Amino acid sequence: MKNTILIVLFTFGIAFHASSQSLDEKYGENVNSLGNTLETLYGVISGPKGEKRNWELFNYLFLEDAKLIPSGQNRQGANAPRYLSTEDYIKLSGKWLEENGFFEKELHRKTEIFGSLVHVWSTYESFKNATDKEPFARGINSIQLYFDGSRYWVTNIYWTGERPDLPIPGEYLPKN
Repeated sequence: MKNTILIVLFTFGIAFHASSQSLDEKYGENVNSLGNTLETLYGVISGPKGEKRNWELFNYLFLEDAKLIPSGQNRQGANAPRYLSTEDYIKLSGKWLEENGFFEKELHRKTEIFGSLVHVWSTYESFKNATDKEPFARGINSIQLYFDGSRYWVTNIYWTGERPDLPIPGEYLPKN
């Protein structure tokens, strides 16, 4: 009985390791540089109406306990962050993204690095179609990443949208 349990655990461990390796082989290029990681982050949630998103790749970008933190005004007008896991985000936004079409494009980036700690202020524009000239929304993502020596992991994304009473400061917009 004891040997059977050990064999099952060993087999499960090998299968888990093989699965992890295949994800690294499949998506490793997407996270081997900061630029590729951020391009993939924006690209994986973007797509036309009716197109399923690659949630496997989305999850691959994040550390296990990473948080996505949208912040906006609640009914009382106060800023109120919400803390979501990647699975929470998929449940809340996945269907909407597919049914409506959504393209998020990076407009400007400010990066700060200290050792393995990476912080990116990333100004974004949101469109319903890839050909739209004017965005329906803009805002700033505060993206924290961890560099493990070979790849980048998103640890948190905290964002808020631009509003009439909260315009994006000039330092977070492209210089003309």
